[in-house]
Amino acid sequence: LARNLDAAGDKLLQLAEAVPAEKYTWRPAEGVRSFSEAFLHAAAANYLIPSFVGAKMPEGFDPKTFETSTTKKEEIVAQLKKSLEHVKAAANAISDSDMDTPTKWFLGEGSKREILFFTAAHNHEHLGQLIAYARMNGVTPPWSKKE
Repeated sequence: LARNLDAAGDKLLQLAEAVPAEKYTWRPAEGVRSFSEAFLHAAAANYLIPSFVGAKMPEGFDPKTFETSTTKKEEIVAQLKKSLEHVKAAANAISDSDMDTPTKWFLGEGSKREILFFTAAHNHEHLGQLIAYARMNGVTPPWSKKE
């Protein structure tokens, strides 16, 4: 679980840092999330989804408005970092013996382990979206550049 969270999270952060600030409002088409909205959507899920396994969401966090709360690169990178720390702390707070405890969430019922793996998968999903956005804008993901 930790490796999955780190793999997606590290790449999301690298990409967020590689995309020029002036591109954060770019969107591929009307009605589709911009760079800033997609990064913040991933961060919002890192705050929201762990609440189903007992983690507290940050004070003042509103999942309905979070992804449109800013377009400033430095704020988005900071929120993404905080959200990744939040989800890792939530996972670390659950004992191995409690990971398979069933709990209710927006997809019905699942184990705490399943819910946390879903968080990692969600980050990977939006990482793929953001890689496509980056390449459409001439930004090569830092981890795929040749030395």
